Order: sequence, then C-alpha cells, then structure tokens
Amino acid sequence: MIDSNNIQSFVPDYVIPPGEILEETLESRGISKTNFAMRCGLSLKHISQIINAEARILPETALLFENVLGVSAELWNNLEANYRLWLASLEEREKMRKQVEWTKMFPVTQLVKWGLMEKPENPVDKVKKLHEFFGVGSLDAWKAQFNSTLNSYQPHHARKFSSSDESIATWLRIGEKIADDIECGPYDRALFNKAVREIRELTVLSHDEFIPLMKDKCANSGVALVFVPELPKSRLSGAARWLTSNKALIMLSLRYKRNDHFWFTFFHEACHILKHGKKLLCISERYEKGSIQPVIDNPNEIEANKWAGSILIPDAHYKKFLKKLDFREEAVIIAFAEEINIAPGIVVGRLQHDGMIPYSWHNDLRDKYEIRFQRERLAP
Repeated sequence: MIDSNNIQSFVPDYVIPPGEILEETLESRGISKTNFAMRCGLSLKHISQIINAEARILPETALLFENVLGVSAELWNNLEANYRLWLASLEEREKMRKQVEWTKMFPVTQLVKWGLMEKPENPVDKVKKLHEFFGVGSLDAWKAQFNSTLNSYQPHHARKFSSSDESIATWLRIGEKIADDIECGPYDRALFNKAVREIRELTVLSHDEFIPLMKDKCANSGVALVFVPELPKSRLSGAARWLTSNKALIMLSLRYKRNDHFWFTFFHEACHILKHGKKLLCISERYEKGSIQPVIDNPNEIEANKWAGSILIPDAHYKKFLKKLDFREEAVIIAFAEEINIAPGIVVGRLQHDGMIPYSWHNDLRDKYEIRFQRERLAP
C-alpha cells in the first residue's frame, strides 16, 4: 500500500495506471469513491473510469484532486503523462516488432563498425536505432523521405546492377550527417568555379597534401566535400546534391580505388553543382568495365562527363596528343602529363577509356587510393 503522506515524493521504478495510485490513496485515507466523487464535483462513473484507466486525468481534474487530497496537481499530471507515454511505447514497440524484417535490408553491421550506430541490443532495438539514424519517426516516414529523395534523383541510365535502395539511402544519409558538421561559407558559384580549377592543379600531389586543400577550397565556396566508402550493394561512385539553398554536398566513395576514377568523379559531380540546378540529386553509379565514364543516357550526365573530361585534359591538348598514335612508352604519357600539369594516371585512364590503349597497359601509372572510415580519412 502507498503511504499517502509520502505520495508527493513517490517515484515508481515501473509504470502503473495513476488510477491505481488514486484508489490506494482513497483506501489509505478511508475515503469512499462515492464521497470522493461528490467532494470533487464529479460523477462516480467518472471516478471509476479513472481508477480503471478508462479515462484520463485531465489538468482540470488534477487540480480538483489537489484541492481534495492535498496531493499536487503536478504529480497527478506526471503520473498520467508517464502512464500514457508507457502505453504509447508499448504500441510503438509492437509496430517496430513488425518492422524487424525491414532492418535486414540495411548495412547495420557497417554502421556499427564505423561508430555511426551503437550495437542494437535486440531486433526491435535495431529498428529504433535505424529510425534514429535516419531521423525519422516511423517506417512510413522513412519511405516518404526516401521516395522524396529519389524523386529528385537524376539517373544516368536504367539501373542494371542489383543495387540496394536501403544501402543507397544509408550512404547518402552518412554524407548528410558528416556534412552537418562541416562549416561552409555561403555558396558562391563564381568562387566554387574558381576553386574547381584550382583543385585540378592538386592531382599531382600526394593524398596527404591534396585532401585538406581540396576540402577547404570547397567549403570556402559553400560546398561540403565528404568521403564515404562504398557500402555493400550501394554501387555508388559519387553524388551531388543541395542540402540548403546555400550549401551543397559532394560525396565520393572511391569505388574503383584509382586516381583517374577519383578525379573524374569529383569533377563530374562539381559540374552538377555548377550547372544543373538546386533541386536534383545526381548519383554516379554503374561504370563500364575498366572505364572512367559511366554508361549514360541523360543529357545532364552527358554534359557532366564531357565537362569533367575537358577540365582534366583540355580538348585541344588531347587532340594534339592523340596524333602521336604510339603510346607504348610510359615516357610519352608522363611527358604529356607534365606538359598539362596533371597526374599521369589520369591520362592513362582517358586513353584506356577511349580505346587508344588496352586496359592492361600502364596501370602502374594509375595511383591507388582507398578510404578508411575514420571521419573521412583517405588512405593510400
């Protein structure tokens, strides 16, 4: 039995209906339900419904209880709120239990490994943690949010690989969360255009040198540059999108782990930011075997490919270089790369893609990069 003299300091370690506490309080004070109802100015039926958890204790009812019993209205309100919250949590848990199968589609193990999610305690907790990771209140809300994202997605082509929408959504969400912590100036198109051309000069540097410079130049012009390794079944190389009207995001995965792919993807995504509006989500997905450029059938993607290629290797220089027609010697490629101040591996990748040399030639000139997820640390 609850001591009515100490009820105002009573904090239960489990949730019980406030009506039970009311009933025990009445019994301990020798007050009948009929008499209590009359003193409160309420019907006996109403008091019985509160005791049986069939009716809520409303704020005005709590004030009546305070006047009659001397127990604060705040306590009654808190007991009612805690009980209703507990009931809602039971209902929510039951809904989550029906979503357990849904969680199997997500790379939760990888999120835990990268420290982006605490290890779920059980299958239902996994559902809850995914809701928290995506910042949504329910599965329906997640579907609505992701469908909205996909509606703004400009595909390169009809997707032919078995990529997973859940992995794509997870990869994009990681980028959003990292970008939130990156301080950027307001987007300035002219400044970003200038930064892109300055970044081109960084291809000859080591990754330790170019990564911080690259990120700073982007951030200063309003673009968050984020590196997130490819997730299982995501099959993404890069993405460009707008987080706000003044902040853009470029994500790179280094899916193919070669500098020619890396630099081409960056400039491809930069073109989307510079030229293709603020409403589209542009994702670089599937590549032809050994190719720098994806198979595409979208005008904006065609433009982005052409623009990225010409930024890296100016068209006039490239046409002149192709007249040599003999690229068996690495020295020829290295000399041309030095002439236009670019990494030799980028020239190799372009020649391979254009069918000027076999994919087996000169790959030692293509630097290899990898991403280890240590808050975007790029590793050789």
